[in-house]
Amino acid sequence: MLAVNNNWKTYKLSEVTTKIGSGATPRGGKEAYKDSGVSLIRSQNVLDYKFSTDGLAFIDDKQASKLNNVAIEENDVLLNITGDSVARVCSVPNVFLPARVNQHVAIIRADNKLLDANYLKYSLLEISNKNLLLTLASAGATRNALTKSMIEDFELNLPKLPEQKAIAKILSAIDDKIENNLAINKTLEDMAMALYKHWFVDFGPFQDGEFVDSELGEIPKGWEVKVLGDFVNHQKGFAFKSKWYQDHGELVVRVSDTTHNSINVESCNKISTELASKHIAYSLDTDDVIIATVGSWPPNYSSVVGKVVRVPKTAEGGLLNQNAVRLKMNIDNEQHQGLLYCTLKNNRFLNYIVNSAQGSASQASIKLVDIFEYPIPFGGIEIFNKFSNLIESNISEQNALILENQTLTKLRDTLLSKLISGEVRLKKFKKEVESIL
Repeated sequence: MLAVNNNWKTYKLSEVTTKIGSGATPRGGKEAYKDSGVSLIRSQNVLDYKFSTDGLAFIDDKQASKLNNVAIEENDVLLNITGDSVARVCSVPNVFLPARVNQHVAIIRADNKLLDANYLKYSLLEISNKNLLLTLASAGATRNALTKSMIEDFELNLPKLPEQKAIAKILSAIDDKIENNLAINKTLEDMAMALYKHWFVDFGPFQDGEFVDSELGEIPKGWEVKVLGDFVNHQKGFAFKSKWYQDHGELVVRVSDTTHNSINVESCNKISTELASKHIAYSLDTDDVIIATVGSWPPNYSSVVGKVVRVPKTAEGGLLNQNAVRLKMNIDNEQHQGLLYCTLKNNRFLNYIVNSAQGSASQASIKLVDIFEYPIPFGGIEIFNKFSNLIESNISEQNALILENQTLTKLRDTLLSKLISGEVRLKKFKKEVESIL
């Protein structure tokens, strides 16, 4: 249990909340899900700190009415209570309300006279409390699970409500900045992807000229169809052994450590610097493009075959694990990693690679030869150079925002531990926080 300020008081969650309860899956299971309607939130939507829309399900009003007792209200805190994702915590943006939860997610509703909802969320995310929840969940004979009584009896040490609000406000401000940076990053990527489509799919800048037929459809006269293998070299990942992993050292990047467009370095395993030096050939550089060659399908899982990611500065030097390959596009000593990334993130490549994948939905694979034989329109190195120059600033800004988010995340985690424990008061960090925000 946390060591806390003497002025704080210990409460069971049942004493400072008005609701603790999980939901249910509508009759018919997945077959009952709709394309739109009332959100049905499942454990895959509940990440630490953040609500994920990946695989978000919907139910109709009739189904939702049967789950009215687990309707989510504004500021409710969600806690995963079963499986490998047990003890993950977040709240739901209002845009996804009305919503219900299934049986793997618990709603915890703060009594706003005693407990600030955001402070509750951060308290459950604090590392000591998180570890205690995980310990409780692992006590069962079969799978990890948190029961209602475990949650109700879980104890928090709380300052007075005004101090709760002040602490939660500063932590929320950091999270808001992180989310804003992520939104900007997405906009920058969308702009680059739109520009790529304009140039190499719609051929917008070249519409004044004559067009000719090709295996890709009509392309500008003078262009030709090449294959990706004409322009890239590659390095397959290495099967690093789990017994090599340790708490400190060099990063090992797995497909499961990647997000939709970056790498979550916090989830990466590590190996010793000495061992890493023996596998330097698998070391990643900023802006390398990696693609998952083994994984699951369809694309709503963490390890997805064909997933394409550009390596951020934060993962530079990391070692690429198996089930992925690193690609570099090097023409006349000019790097075109932005162009390569856009090429592989375009829907045309996605459709191509889906059709090339072999195996089952749970374990699909793609051959390197299929990647290398992907046809692309080529109008000359000069056009490649012009496009790369146009998106260079987008990539630089994205890298800067990813670095800033790493700094913000470290600050938030430091503050979270020290403020929720009562080890230090907020004013000690005021100047440092203000300088970043």
